[in-house]
Amino acid sequence: MNKAALVEKIHELLGSTKVQAESVVDTFVDSIIATLKKGEEVSIAGLGIFSVKKRAARTARNPKTGEAVKVPATNVPKFRAAKALKDSVK
Repeated sequence: MNKAALVEKIHELLGSTKVQAESVVDTFVDSIIATLKKGEEVSIAGLGIFSVKKRAARTARNPKTGEAVKVPATNVPKFRAAKALKDSVK
């Protein structure tokens, strides 16, 4: 399922316009992103937890040249599935 399919499902469920349904999806995604940018978690019961993980700086190798490359520390998004979600896809 992609964003367009999700918008279509919401449009059918709410009986609203597709523009309104797309606005709902965009607001949902933007809210999750904004919360993660603040370094906070987003917990959705039955779905899972979105969080931010700090990845430490490291030295990697360029596979083409073998040269050592420094990779700076960064934050990466992480998702842990809820037990209900795991059980439903078994």
